[in-house]
Amino acid sequence: MQGKIVKGISGFYYVHVVESGIYECKAKGIFRQQKMKPLVGDDVEIDIISEEKKTGNVAAILPRKNALIRPAVVNVDQALLIFAAASPNPNFNLLDRFLVMMGRQDVPVILCFNKCDLITEEQQQEIASIYEASGCKILFVSAKKELGLKELQEILEGKTTTVAGPSGVGKSSLINLLAPEACMETGEISKKIERGRHTTRHAELIQLKGDGYIMDTPGFSSLYLPEMEKEELQDCYPEFAAFEPYCRFQGCSHISEPDCGVKEALSEGKIHPVRYENYCQLYGELKDRKKY
Repeated sequence: MQGKIVKGISGFYYVHVVESGIYECKAKGIFRQQKMKPLVGDDVEIDIISEEKKTGNVAAILPRKNALIRPAVVNVDQALLIFAAASPNPNFNLLDRFLVMMGRQDVPVILCFNKCDLITEEQQQEIASIYEASGCKILFVSAKKELGLKELQEILEGKTTTVAGPSGVGKSSLINLLAPEACMETGEISKKIERGRHTTRHAELIQLKGDGYIMDTPGFSSLYLPEMEKEELQDCYPEFAAFEPYCRFQGCSHISEPDCGVKEALSEGKIHPVRYENYCQLYGELKDRKKY
């Protein structure tokens, strides 16, 4: 029988099989020998031990489309990054760190600003202007007022989407609106392992109505940059690409060199200063990072 791992806790893997439900499984010893660990998002084959008790063993892990290091999930089509438009105000430096992380793993990102009912249309446009050239889809929604949910649902349809964002931005409220059955399914798993839902936070895959999954991951308050060279950072800022041919020096860092096409575009308002300032800060961190 084939299914998808929706949660993994303490050596137990909860596998969702379409039209059959969730099976509590252990992984066979062969995976330890192969030094391969099943992960949330894995498509797997399971052997049923008890249909009545919904138990089984993970017998095989099917080929992975991709694998994210942080969060440790696989077979993801896109990332939905949720920040609050206000209360709290968005931390754009933290947001850029996430974009760098996903950019390094070639995962498309949808930027979703919740609590849009707390800001004016003009303020929405200002936030959107920061990221309009970043290659990200930008959405403004309100879980409280249930605004913008239809467009968000359309973007999630048929995809496996990892959902991330800082604590306190309304991530759980949005997930509950997108997947009202999520609490019920989670409660079923918690009952099996005799733990409360919030005892420990793990990545968890939730089936949406129709065809699609969202992957809820723990909230973050800080993000370390991935292992990379400082020269690679500019590849995570797509809006720089059009202006790099106008740099006098090949391999220009766009920070201290004269006749820099990116800095000229910045002065002309073609690159948003928030993005450029974050780039400079992150570049400095990578430059100062000690290598052992």
